[in-house]
Amino acid sequence: MASRDLTGKTALVTGASSGIGRAFATRLAGRGANLVIAARRQTELDALATELRRDHQVEVTVVAIDLATATSAAELFARTEGAGRAIDILINNAGFGTHQYFLEQDWAKVLQQLQLNIVTLTELTHRFGQAMSARGRGHILNVGSIGAYTPCPTYATYAAGKAYVRDFTEAVAHELAPKGVRVCCLCPGGTITEFHQVAGQTVPGWMRAMAFMPADRCAAIGLRALFGWRRNVVSGVGNKVGMFMLRFLPRRMIVWIGAKSMGQPRLAAQNP
Repeated sequence: MASRDLTGKTALVTGASSGIGRAFATRLAGRGANLVIAARRQTELDALATELRRDHQVEVTVVAIDLATATSAAELFARTEGAGRAIDILINNAGFGTHQYFLEQDWAKVLQQLQLNIVTLTELTHRFGQAMSARGRGHILNVGSIGAYTPCPTYATYAAGKAYVRDFTEAVAHELAPKGVRVCCLCPGGTITEFHQVAGQTVPGWMRAMAFMPADRCAAIGLRALFGWRRNVVSGVGNKVGMFMLRFLPRRMIVWIGAKSMGQPRLAAQNP
């Protein structure tokens, strides 16, 4: 049984309705943390809340919210810290990608992605980071991707956004360390979640079975790094080795590898 070392703490997890976000929430609850779980899908959040209350005897608050809107970060802060509920642990997990050539994507969807993956994450870090700094303690985990290390055709804005998340997180981690706030970036590789389905990318079954990491293991790596005072962590030995080796390759070859590893997207006319 996991140690309940986070009893009395409250964690906010975005994108908690599935995948890595759900795994974060489950692991934090197992360690005794009360939770605020946020995502768009009310039904999935309610089901998760019921499960966590039953299995771990913790308080769980559900916030159904679309974090891809410009006012969402302020609203989420107002419904937690602004309402007198201090957040000790922030997991900025919400995000999505689109597997398509940049010019063939709908611009409105690109804006939603940039808002969610970059702007909302940054604003939540700013707002909750200020509150944590004032108290002299807190933890923030921003979920990036190994795409942060590789310019990636067919995921151009997604990978570039994750590079921003990594650099931003490491800089803020340096700034906030003297104030007692620990900040870390988790960079997962292939993980068994809904990500590729939502992105419109078909991943062969053998690849998911052999090369993809379970979401629970990925979340465990992220939490271990966060509470171990790491500032950046790549999940999985193979991913770590791969990202290390990239530094010895010419930049153009890195882009070529990114393109080959993602494969051809569906034609825009075939997209729903």
